[in-house]
Amino acid sequence: MTATRTEESMTILREVAAAAGLSVEGAQPIRLAENDLWRLPANIVVRIARAGQEAAAAREVALTRWLAEHGVPAVRPLPMEQPVHACGRAATFWEELPPHLHGTEVDLAPLLRRLHDLPKPPFFIGKLDPFVRIADRLAAARSVSDDDREWILCRLDALWKEWDHLPTGQPECVIHGDAWGGNCAVTADGAMLMDFERTSEGPPEWDLTSTAIKHDTFGTLSKDGYRKYCEAYGHDVMTWDGYPILRGIRELRLVSFALQIADQDPSALDQAQYRIACVRGRQGPRPWGWTAVG
Repeated sequence: MTATRTEESMTILREVAAAAGLSVEGAQPIRLAENDLWRLPANIVVRIARAGQEAAAAREVALTRWLAEHGVPAVRPLPMEQPVHACGRAATFWEELPPHLHGTEVDLAPLLRRLHDLPKPPFFIGKLDPFVRIADRLAAARSVSDDDREWILCRLDALWKEWDHLPTGQPECVIHGDAWGGNCAVTADGAMLMDFERTSEGPPEWDLTSTAIKHDTFGTLSKDGYRKYCEAYGHDVMTWDGYPILRGIRELRLVSFALQIADQDPSALDQAQYRIACVRGRQGPRPWGWTAVG
């Protein structure tokens, strides 16, 4: 990470903190990526959203306050008017979590069950778009051949058509949108959900597919581990006729993400190309043993 990147983020942080009446003395970067996270004294975390995400930032605050009203364990925004805007970016302010670990699948499943069982909120949260950013990432990718790019675009078009005719499943509800262990924190007081940037209204199976592909595609979750996850939630998404469609979309998202990372980090190129070979049927049946990038 270059000093320039940190300085640019600090400039925005100073402005949004001043607007909120907070000092940046002693501020420390947690992660500077698509969204910038900073830690301030007094156990405050500032999340600076990427440009163009003002509405999403406001929705996250409204949603987490609504979850608190319904007793769902989740990160909590500070009791102040937010988001705060500066330099074309939106910033939100959160209570810092105590020491914690990433949750396991068994930690995550009951939280998703509680989320999916909630009534719809009295404010707009939008409908799930499972294809968001795939085409943009692919268009920007420099580490993909013309042949692979054309194939992925054809596969994307086919999945769009299948999505439009998704078999009937469980009733649509509030879904997390990015339901993996990294977005479940386990503290001394128990497990809680975090990072609601992708939360919307949609099929609950979308959340469940995130864990199913750890077993089915990645091969990193054992058969027994997946069984315990299904028992903790109360449903096995892999038994549903629409699962292969959602799995295909998830896999294509992970291919496009790997290509994005490979353009920034050459060490991810082999994994990106391996993922393409897998979805193109060149590496045999699943699981394919994909490894993390980014």
